[in-house]
Amino acid sequence: MDKNCQNCTNIRKAAIIGCGFVGAACAFSLMQSGLFSEIVLIDSDVSKAEGEALDISHGVPFAKPMKIYAGSYSDITNASMVIITAGANQKTGETRLDLVKRNIEIFKSIIGEINKQKYDGILLIVSNPVDILTTAALKLSGLDENKVIGSGTVLDTARLKYELGNHLNVDSRSVHAFIIGEHGDSEIAAWSSANVSGIPLNKFCEMRGFFNHDESTKKIAENVKNSAYEIINRKKATYYGVAMAVKRICEAIIRDEKSILPVSSMMHGEHGIEGISLSYPSIVGKDGVETHVPLQLNDIETDKLKQSADKLQKIINENLF
Repeated sequence: MDKNCQNCTNIRKAAIIGCGFVGAACAFSLMQSGLFSEIVLIDSDVSKAEGEALDISHGVPFAKPMKIYAGSYSDITNASMVIITAGANQKTGETRLDLVKRNIEIFKSIIGEINKQKYDGILLIVSNPVDILTTAALKLSGLDENKVIGSGTVLDTARLKYELGNHLNVDSRSVHAFIIGEHGDSEIAAWSSANVSGIPLNKFCEMRGFFNHDESTKKIAENVKNSAYEIINRKKATYYGVAMAVKRICEAIIRDEKSILPVSSMMHGEHGIEGISLSYPSIVGKDGVETHVPLQLNDIETDKLKQSADKLQKIINENLF
């Protein structure tokens, strides 16, 4: 970056808006990653942001040199990424969609402040319900569609790989499968395209001695869908898993990896879905979402994906417009 240019984008600078459990965990994960040389933390509770920055900065000598500090919206001007984790927390017994009204109002304020800075980098939305808030952020910010990304089902997909890896007793990194649609109760496990190192899932299961495919996949999909509820019931919040998902998305962007990740972004005709952000495999690089990747779905999965989109669209129509 040109030292004489105050507003030139610094590819290695990120801002995190919201310093609750998720925001702090994301900051800690990104500090350890070495992706950024500068991270600014922004929160309506300035003392909280200052405390988190101070605490995390004490770990810098064990990682890589970087600057992490509490700041204000004026500090985002030259950041390459703004990560929004702010919002009301999901409570026990509450769905992600129950958070809509509260968090859209919070987002209107946040995006308004971002717009004042004439920010033109990438917005990564993490707050829930993430698909609806990604659509809201896109509408409110006026940024190019490729630059407004939700963390989507990147974490759900990791949970699916973890469950399958345990079930089959193989490295979860060798499992290739996606959760798509809403990051929430209407999410879909795309079983028809799932494989383990190129071997169709059912065939690999039989290699490992498992033959009750319908029963097993139903149980695993339910475990994945209910993971957040189980964690919230036990410890009141989820934050470590999503922090690792955020780190993975940031890696793909900062390193221009062209990685395929099921982030939430605007759909334009895929499987008959138009004008709404939801989670779908996408090529992710330095400019954000490059393109969606066609996913082979069977008729049942396609119908479920459309139902998930319809559910999200109805809530957007009722709360955003």
